[in-house]
Amino acid sequence: MESTQNTESAASERGQRKTRIGKVVSSKMNKTIVVAIVRMVKHPLYKKYIKRTTKLYVHDEKNDAREGDTVRVVETRPLSKTKCWRVQEVIDRAK
Repeated sequence: MESTQNTESAASERGQRKTRIGKVVSSKMNKTIVVAIVRMVKHPLYKKYIKRTTKLYVHDEKNDAREGDTVRVVETRPLSKTKCWRVQEVIDRAK
């Protein structure tokens, strides 16, 4: 009984994992894809919005995401030196 309470409290304390939506820019590696996350940032002086891109290395266990696909990725434990995200779902396939 006590172990189930500890598990439930640990899960609620951990909180939600981060999720991001981005476009696959490379799928040439085995079980790894590169996803570009684009965000708009306001310039502090000129007040103009600038596009900033972050590239994430994402674990793709089934190798089903291809270049141009839109995917949802979720944060996970470190899987390698550069990978700490994994594919949750493929939202839109490239034509």
